[in-house]
Amino acid sequence: MSFFGDLRTVLRGPRFRRLFGTRLVSQFSDGVYQAGLAGFVFFNPEQHTSAGAVAAAFAVLLLPFSVVAPFAGVLIDRWPRRQVLLLSALAKAALAAVSALLVAGGEGPAFFVAALLVLSVNRFFLSGLSAGLPYVVPREKLMMANAVTPTSGTAASFLGAGTGAAIGLLGGDDALGTGAVLLVAALGFAGAGLVSLTLGYRELGPHLEREPEEVRAAVRDVVRGMVSGVRHLWSRPEARDALATIGGHRILFGISTLVTLLLYNNTFTDGGVAGLAGFSVAMGLSGAGFLLGAVATPWATARMAPGTWIALQLAAAAAVLVVFGLPFSPALFPVAAFSLGFVSQGVKVTVDTLVQRHVDDAFRGRVFSVYDVLFNATFVLGAALSAALVPPSGASTPVVSAMAAAYLAMGAAWAARGRRTDPNATAVREGAA
Repeated sequence: MSFFGDLRTVLRGPRFRRLFGTRLVSQFSDGVYQAGLAGFVFFNPEQHTSAGAVAAAFAVLLLPFSVVAPFAGVLIDRWPRRQVLLLSALAKAALAAVSALLVAGGEGPAFFVAALLVLSVNRFFLSGLSAGLPYVVPREKLMMANAVTPTSGTAASFLGAGTGAAIGLLGGDDALGTGAVLLVAALGFAGAGLVSLTLGYRELGPHLEREPEEVRAAVRDVVRGMVSGVRHLWSRPEARDALATIGGHRILFGISTLVTLLLYNNTFTDGGVAGLAGFSVAMGLSGAGFLLGAVATPWATARMAPGTWIALQLAAAAAVLVVFGLPFSPALFPVAAFSLGFVSQGVKVTVDTLVQRHVDDAFRGRVFSVYDVLFNATFVLGAALSAALVPPSGASTPVVSAMAAAYLAMGAAWAARGRRTDPNATAVREGAA
């Protein structure tokens, strides 16, 4: 069934619609907040942003988020998940309102603390959504729901970012304009909390009376569990290679994001609202690519092996960087953003499937905790590499050429892997169909 067919099917359930609505409102507001964050941190009209400053901002905002992630899933197994959604949304609303006041007052360090808290609390919110999903859809439709909800949430986030950028254009370059964007995000977070109240207090679980001691033990053993997850991954070549690919891709995606930001802030425009607007358009097109990649991947993997699809996408990314990236043209760069967005989501969906199919169920949660940390940490690593390699203008032919070569090398590795005899290839292909 197609993405939209799956979405129509799961939307027939009223309990799913309430949880889904909570996700969409919150992730739309996440996008608005991120637009305000970008306006304050990256598109300051009073100075041209350096690669080092951008990389430092990414590290501050994403690495603590990665540290919280492994613990969030375990902790929400101890709390009523509807309350996790409600209280997380209200906390984000309060922190976003504080962020707006701090921007208006020019309080940079305190603003970073507030932003860090918003993103950290958001990890609990997203984990609560995922953990509550099996309670609102029948077991036989859970795969459909898992396929459509993250992609729909990502689309809502990109739409929110575009809305935030539009509000910023109306508000102007000054702090009050950015503060208005953040205040709208605060109202959206509060709205998500209200939508969560349509769910019952215990409707999303957990049933603590069933296994309280096991949950308490899990809290104590998070780090130990992640180590065992890494060991399990290492013994499963299909899952190990898939995660290595997503790590390499996220490094390159981190570099391309920073290059795009610098180009729009320092080269294509003079920064400020014009830079934010241009960057938002590029990211909006990247979001459209994300959505199309999610829609196309099930169709593609029904007709070819997942490894072949990964190889084709990585090779396409290399070609896109050479044709649309290297000219460093404001007319061509949005095409590169769209294409890399497509590849990013197409590769991720395929990797998700390979990891899910090739790790034991008993290790799946621990493996995906490792995945979560890897996903953010490698993005920050890419931004850090950019700080050392990319000039303030963002235009670097050697860096973009090296990125294209890296994509091509990863694609070739998957093509070579597919030519080797693999007794599991047929089973994986049939499972993806």
